[in-house]
Amino acid sequence: MGDRMANYEKLTEELIRELAEICGGGNIITNRDAMQDYARDESPHAEIRFPEVVVKPEDTMTVSRILSLATRYIIPVTPRGAGTGLSGGCIPLFGGIVLSLENMNRIISIDGENFTAVTEPGVPMANLCTEIESRGLYYPLYPGEMTATIGGTVSTNAGGMNAVRYGVTRNNILGLEAVLPNGDIINTGGEYVKSSTGYDLTQLIAGSEGTLAVITKVILKLTTKPPKREVLFAPFSSLQDAIDSVPEILHLRMIPAGLEFMERRIISIIEGYLEREIPYPEFDAFLMIIMDGDSEDDIHEYFVTVGEICKKHGAAEALVPGSERAKRRLLEAREIFYHAIKRYAPMELIDTVVPRSRIPDFVRQVKEISARHGITVIIYGHAGDGNVHLHPLCENMSEEVWKEKLPSLLKDIFQAAISFGGAISGEHGIGIEKKPYLPIQIDEPLLTVMKRVKQAFDPENILNPGKIFDI
Repeated sequence: MGDRMANYEKLTEELIRELAEICGGGNIITNRDAMQDYARDESPHAEIRFPEVVVKPEDTMTVSRILSLATRYIIPVTPRGAGTGLSGGCIPLFGGIVLSLENMNRIISIDGENFTAVTEPGVPMANLCTEIESRGLYYPLYPGEMTATIGGTVSTNAGGMNAVRYGVTRNNILGLEAVLPNGDIINTGGEYVKSSTGYDLTQLIAGSEGTLAVITKVILKLTTKPPKREVLFAPFSSLQDAIDSVPEILHLRMIPAGLEFMERRIISIIEGYLEREIPYPEFDAFLMIIMDGDSEDDIHEYFVTVGEICKKHGAAEALVPGSERAKRRLLEAREIFYHAIKRYAPMELIDTVVPRSRIPDFVRQVKEISARHGITVIIYGHAGDGNVHLHPLCENMSEEVWKEKLPSLLKDIFQAAISFGGAISGEHGIGIEKKPYLPIQIDEPLLTVMKRVKQAFDPENILNPGKIFDI
């Protein structure tokens, strides 16, 4: 950690009383036991770091007053949504204030004429999507963990299974209200679809992991929900055959919502977790194509063509579930991959991304790395956008030995991803988990520019310090 990080002030009783006056007595937590849930996130090996205080503001002006106080006294502030992140991004490394946005949970407006919604950051994704869909509209982001808040998904630029057709969070937000570390409130973008007016700070703040500003409102771009969603499941003898199908599928006129790949090992783990069998247990690789459409006929016609492509590349079958229950069971199996693996064995989570055509080459390289280090790596991901999820497992060795071997394995995997034209994180962010590996990808001139941006927004380095890189 840099020298500046040793210079933070501790919260005195007087400052805690001032925070209580700002937030209201019911919106502040000082009891250590009650702060347990605010001391970590969902990353597999996140260390627990307690804040000195948790504050839960209910409006933007309160956030502004909290940050103004923190800057004045050089108190570190860690913004937090639902704590579902997987990179340690909301862990308060230096104590100080955890600024929980859970009470800023109002959907302000849903505009069916302009296809926009304005929401506060603490609204859970599930609640947001339910309310939007009740108005006949659709917010297509599907990060998998629907208890995540909208603010958290913006802060990490979350992706998910719908990204092939609908993009990631950045592609679906039009503007933000945010509070700078000194307390200034800024508004970026608006309820319009294009602008060439100055720097696009909406896109800069999105994905900045709470290190530049605290998001207090989000303007979302909505669409209409397709009436139908169907799934096609295709088993292959090899991952190479499965991935070879992908470019041809993506060249079709209709674009799938999602295009997932998985290997046999993850299917076996899911079968144990769900205590039921997934179809075609004898095959080594699988594609799952998720398609939204206006009618069953449109999707059926598309799936006939997709099935032909898959079979041309070696698929044994192209299965479309015959009932809503069967379709839902297949989608649910994909949604719980992370939870099933987490219960199966101690593991690490990597979310690299490579060009789609290089997935088989990258996977082969990972398997060589895995064998060299003696650590099993489970592999699956989003074939449609090249996002490869990797889970090194602790098997056949003590957890202590596994943890000693892990950093070298991770470094080799990240270097392999970069060598294939990829990046070390596709959707979970850098946080603290990937921070040691960032220099593998980001050279010094670019890192210097990033640090200058951080310093321009946050000259005292109070906002989520220690994340992404050190100042």
